[in-house]
Amino acid sequence: MRLALPYENGQINQHFGRSREFAIVDVEGCAIKARKNVSAANLQHNHEGLAGLMRTEGVDVVITGGIGAHALSSLEDAGLKVITGVGGGIDEVVNSYMRGELVSRRTSCQHHHGEHHGCHHN
Repeated sequence: MRLALPYENGQINQHFGRSREFAIVDVEGCAIKARKNVSAANLQHNHEGLAGLMRTEGVDVVITGGIGAHALSSLEDAGLKVITGVGGGIDEVVNSYMRGELVSRRTSCQHHHGEHHGCHHN
């Protein structure tokens, strides 16, 4: 299973579309098999581009904080499972995932006129 987690300063980024870096983590059972960091600096707010990056990296599950409806649709259309509403450090979140403790809160961000961002928890 390959996970992608957008991060900033070692923490899950709360705005998927603004993520500059992703931790790509391979897990098997209850163990982390590999981890690498991937830059997405040139893809910020490019929803299809971010979905393409996830496909190129062979990602199965994206774990994030907030995410816009278009980015969420792009990821789901690409066949990825998306877990939203998550916060904390990368290692903590990956371990919670492996223990089956993460539940998507269906957190999405609504964008208004490209300036104001408000997150809504469903």
